Amino acid sequence: MAGHSQFKNIMHRKGKQDAARSKLFAKLAREITVAAKNGTPDPDMNPRLRLAVQNARAENMPKDNIERAIKKSQGGDSGTYDQVRYEGYAAGGVAVIAEALTDNRNRTGGAIRAVFTKHGGNLGATGSVAHMFNRIGEIAYKPGAGSADAVLEAAIDAGADDVVSDANGHLVTTSFDQLGQVAAALEAKLGAPESVKSVWKPSLTTTVDEEKAQSILKLIAALDDDEDVQAVFSNFEVDEATLARLTAG
Repeated sequence: MAGHSQFKNIMHRKGKQDAARSKLFAKLAREITVAAKNGTPDPDMNPRLRLAVQNARAENMPKDNIERAIKKSQGGDSGTYDQVRYEGYAAGGVAVIAEALTDNRNRTGGAIRAVFTKHGGNLGATGSVAHMFNRIGEIAYKPGAGSADAVLEAAIDAGADDVVSDANGHLVTTSFDQLGQVAAALEAKLGAPESVKSVWKPSLTTTVDEEKAQSILKLIAALDDDEDVQAVFSNFEVDEATLARLTAG
């Protein structure tokens, strides 16, 4: 299983949901504010904002919070944020990408470099590991959204690239550029999705042992804990037995 999804499972299983949700809402709100400030505050006319709002709704972010984040973009206290991608290597040569929205590149860059160093990794230049990933969109639906055939038909009509359906639900993939458009078309047919996100999907993975996996998970957790970091991706894999031990308890 891919390392990033493992990390999310561990986060949920170890609790602290309230604190994690509060931090998630703060990051979602920042993306909404930046998207609205860089374009129009109308989601129907601003693809990036529409995607940010779709993602926030999928995470059950209250409507008031979403509206507040959009209104903040029109005020003088919203600040100026740069979208920055940090790339580097964790233990075992595993590739890591961290996406951030920051109002101080020096602060964020220094903090991220320190995290990599502390956990046995190295921060590289932009582009140093991105070639091992594909930038795509993922739209997830719970099983109750419809049968595999119904979701497949809706995905084809929406212009998606692929659908994988199993007992856990349906995962629709699309090109990054079409994510907002496809998500809107699917929502019109299937209802609100469980999540809408742009991801860096590994095209080349690195298998690691349990010791390195633990180190990598700590690095990812530390990056994810930084308030400027919006998302973290990696290309490590571990076997099922190791995954079971890492997620126990």
